[in-house]
Amino acid sequence: MKVKIKKILCPVDFSKNSEHSIRYAVTLAETFDAELLLIHVVDSNKTVMVPGDMIQQIDEHYAERLENLAEETRETYNEVSIRLIFGTPFLEIIRLARAENANMIVMATHGRTGLAHMLIGSVAEKVVRMAPCPVLTVRHPEYEFQMP
Repeated sequence: MKVKIKKILCPVDFSKNSEHSIRYAVTLAETFDAELLLIHVVDSNKTVMVPGDMIQQIDEHYAERLENLAEETRETYNEVSIRLIFGTPFLEIIRLARAENANMIVMATHGRTGLAHMLIGSVAEKVVRMAPCPVLTVRHPEYEFQMP
């Protein structure tokens, strides 16, 4: 039985790491003739203390960045859509994957280890554990893994 991948969700945070993961997502989307959905989650935990009028500016800023990223991606692959969401990143990624019936999630990992990982946690790790579909995590080649 062949695997059918019709929708790939690719969370982005505009880092070098997530730009690199988009290359993998595009390659998979081309291979399977799948829709590619780029998503950015504005962490609501970090915007709690922001005044209401600033929220709109944040929304507009990230919406523009996401649209620009989608336009760049469409130069390579045309079936790209975007979604901007406020919330807790790992939860919103999982919710959207379910709501959109995503067949795969392709996302960057920042490779934090040790104390930084324990204090900050890992969005990618939480998504891998709870996602309703397979997750491909992509580490940027410039970042070396360091043994703890």
